[in-house]
Amino acid sequence: MTRSIAVRGLILAWGLALSAAAGAASGLIHAKNLQADAQLAAKLQIPILVLFSSPGCHYCERVKAEYLGLMHKDPAYRKQVIIREVTMGDPKPLIDFNGTPTTEGAFAAAHKVFMVPTVMVFDTQGKETSDAIVGLLTPDFYFGYLMSAIETGIDKVRGK
Repeated sequence: MTRSIAVRGLILAWGLALSAAAGAASGLIHAKNLQADAQLAAKLQIPILVLFSSPGCHYCERVKAEYLGLMHKDPAYRKQVIIREVTMGDPKPLIDFNGTPTTEGAFAAAHKVFMVPTVMVFDTQGKETSDAIVGLLTPDFYFGYLMSAIETGIDKVRGK
């Protein structure tokens, strides 16, 4: 009995370590101060992309691993967009675009995010620049959807 509990504990620890490693591997930064991010974005004349995710969401992990994590690590994309992550329902503190203290969960709710993964692109004032990308229905076209949303965001930030 004790051995069975020990084995289950090791399996649980291994699973938690894998999920933590998967999140860390994406390299995405959780939003902490969107007002400061917006000031940087204004200086660079680029939009801010926010991935809304939730723990245990396989599709969220896939979006991070196959798309946004790679983009975040690529210096070419860092010149085009600031990428942040927000976890639905999370009570971690967050400063909104207008400087208001809130939480990640409240920020997601304020933007009517009810399904994950959801990607939204914002201008330097915190306004959405295009329709949200909800879910991962068509992986073959997902990168195109992301690029279209980012390009629309760039055009709006730069006044085109």
